[in-house]
Amino acid sequence: MIVPFAHVLIFAAILFVMGLGCVLARRNLIMILIGVEIMLNAAAVALVGGSAYWRQVDGQVFVVFLMAMTSAEVAISLAMVVYLRRRRGTLEADRFDGLRG
Repeated sequence: MIVPFAHVLIFAAILFVMGLGCVLARRNLIMILIGVEIMLNAAAVALVGGSAYWRQVDGQVFVVFLMAMTSAEVAISLAMVVYLRRRRGTLEADRFDGLRG
């Protein structure tokens, strides 16, 4: 492996923290979705790095399934964003509190 495994894990952790910060900022629904995607990509980087380090293909196969799941998640969530934008006229996350008691 050309890149040390510790560097791969540090990079994945930095990506995950960036995505978590984007989700916790909660300004815009699209930014929340981007944050979730960044977090899933960080997990994929860690899986591929571990797969290359231990010379097993299991992590890479799991990443292929993870990418298929995230593409389905993006399609559904973008359809929901378009629906919510038409219905409420905004994408601010604080405006969508209809389920609160």
